[in-house]
Amino acid sequence: MPHLETKRLRGRGAVAALGVSILLVAGALPAQAKVLAKVNGVEITEEDVKFALDDLASGLPRQLEGKARENYVLDFLIDEQLVVQKAQRDKLGETPDFAKKLAYLRDKALMESLLGKIAQDAVTEDAVKKTYDEAAKNQKPETEVHAHHILVPTEDEAKAALKRVKAGEDFGKVADEVSKDPGARGGDLGWFTKDRMVTEFAEAAYKLEPGQISDPVKTQFGWHVIKLDEKRPKVFPPLDQIRDQVSRYVAQKAQSDLIVQLREGAKIERTEPPAEAKPAPKPEEKKPEEKKPAEKKK
Repeated sequence: MPHLETKRLRGRGAVAALGVSILLVAGALPAQAKVLAKVNGVEITEEDVKFALDDLASGLPRQLEGKARENYVLDFLIDEQLVVQKAQRDKLGETPDFAKKLAYLRDKALMESLLGKIAQDAVTEDAVKKTYDEAAKNQKPETEVHAHHILVPTEDEAKAALKRVKAGEDFGKVADEVSKDPGARGGDLGWFTKDRMVTEFAEAAYKLEPGQISDPVKTQFGWHVIKLDEKRPKVFPPLDQIRDQVSRYVAQKAQSDLIVQLREGAKIERTEPPAEAKPAPKPEEKKPEEKKPAEKKK
């Protein structure tokens, strides 16, 4: 019966073709994630740990690195799953409050996903370079100085310290012995611009030339003897040094621009006017002796 044999051959061919199709589809599927733990039968995979690592990164102990971080997060996911299973048994996922919270978290995740994509797309090398060049171009010419100082409570003590320095003693040595500024070892204040120091101190320092030492200068902190070491034009930092800050600015600006654009194109109706912002309470005034010597302005 040739026709029957033909049917059998066709049937085998169909099965073979189906087998090839299954192999092709199986080959196209991604490899199954490695299971790291099971909690009452619920699997926790490498992908779960990776996702949680990204989500929890800012709150993880800094001393944890590599495998220790992964183990820490895996333990967290195990504990989380135990609590989740208990919450499910208690049917907490069926309450109206949970539904509202779930909706809120979904909206928040969508917002973060879009803003994350906007930031990622915005931070190109061209955008970073253009932003950096504009900032460097707009920087006003400014001089910064490197100085040492000696801080003492009274004018007489400042005069005594100045006399020792003028007699040839090392400025840093005298500062270590008598200065009341614990934050300046050897009296070294490093490089600073005029706006970073209290007015009387800054004015006196900027009048000096490199190598010169001031007469005693009174500020709210006490009496200073200032030695100017160097002056130089303030140089805008190279891009590689501040790339992270520039990239953050580019990303945040792109996100902010999107929000403004969306607000302009939307119909927003408030049922109540926004509350007026209350002025922040003034900080309590500190006594001069409670402040740090040569405190930098913020």
